[in-house]
Amino acid sequence: MIDALKKRYQRSRLKNEEFAFLFDEATEEEFVSFDCETTGLNVKKDEILSIGGVKIINNKIEFSESFERYVTPENQICEESIKIHHIRPCDIEDSIDAKIAVEEFLHFIGNRTLIGYYIQFDIAMINKYAKKLIGTTIPNKSIELSNMYYKRYKKESSHEFVDLKFDTIMEKLNLPKLGQHDALNDAVMSGMMYLKLKEMPEYKGAFS
Repeated sequence: MIDALKKRYQRSRLKNEEFAFLFDEATEEEFVSFDCETTGLNVKKDEILSIGGVKIINNKIEFSESFERYVTPENQICEESIKIHHIRPCDIEDSIDAKIAVEEFLHFIGNRTLIGYYIQFDIAMINKYAKKLIGTTIPNKSIELSNMYYKRYKKESSHEFVDLKFDTIMEKLNLPKLGQHDALNDAVMSGMMYLKLKEMPEYKGAFS
């Protein structure tokens, strides 16, 4: 009920009918795994540097259906930021304006459910630009991979700490690691993580 009301409110705020397709019923068996590289972790002040995404259709990562855009930031990339995402000013010489990149990304995702690692941050960053572009936030459903992994992790005891770092989850699932801090690679790895996790039974409790 709450989700339906929220979606209705978002739809009422839409100022560009070209993007009405975002509010169509979610396409079954079609998802988009995506990731953003940003200048930092503060949604209000930081900017998107790159967006990477790949479609998952009928339990298969469609590499031919991928999305990758480098975004021109309004402010200069600082040295501390480069240490985190490894994107240098020379790497974004052929980048495009954030408005164009996000517009293209919205057309890419359509009404599909979004998949990602700590995805709420990435969605919040997209929404920061989307609100200016279409007047509202995106209504797409989302799947959080760290939560998915946590539910399927078989603890030895109720007090066991579950390491939810991206690298740890990839290692525990025996998945190949691609170059990280690359939005498209991270999106592909997140897609692999999702497909592996969805085939695992949810953890119902291995201890009393």
